[in-house]
Amino acid sequence: MADAEQVVAAGADAIGLVFYEASPRNVDIQQAKLIARSVPGFVTVVGLFVDPTAEFVRRVCEEVPLELLQFHGEEDNEFCMSFGRRFIKAIRVKPGVALASTDTTYPDASGILLDTYVSGTPGGTGLAFDWSLIPQGLQTPLILAGGLNGSNVADAVRQVRPYAVDVSGGVEAGKGIKDPSKILEFVREVRRGDSI
Repeated sequence: MADAEQVVAAGADAIGLVFYEASPRNVDIQQAKLIARSVPGFVTVVGLFVDPTAEFVRRVCEEVPLELLQFHGEEDNEFCMSFGRRFIKAIRVKPGVALASTDTTYPDASGILLDTYVSGTPGGTGLAFDWSLIPQGLQTPLILAGGLNGSNVADAVRQVRPYAVDVSGGVEAGKGIKDPSKILEFVREVRRGDSI
């Protein structure tokens, strides 16, 4: 809960709750309920899933006040939209991935999150990808992730001009342990990149 409070105090627009057991950032439903209830209005609570069962997503949605769902696996558009909540679809970027087709592949997505492709890992690798692979003219709001931290996020915002940025490992002291000074630096650098 302290991590969420630090993120909110730094000025973030959203916090993510990870519902993926293989992640060091995984939370259970009880923890998620406590964290979500501590988040003030106007800060979006996002639930992150990787190839979940529909039953599990429904159970989480019934118990945790999530405003947005974020899917990081092989989920299709129909699955993602079946829970009656807005959703973000994560796409792992590597040469040859048809990013230009994401608007038609996920027409109901509220955002497309671009993350770094690493074989066998659905995200959270701490590695950046080549931002020049992002095509111009995507209609769905773009959320940039993958290896972002306080030292590169201003450049990322300036070059890519995403709708939002997503960070986890880049503001941690260790796996799953947030660092308040890195959070503050990250938010400050996002704003600096946006003002350039």
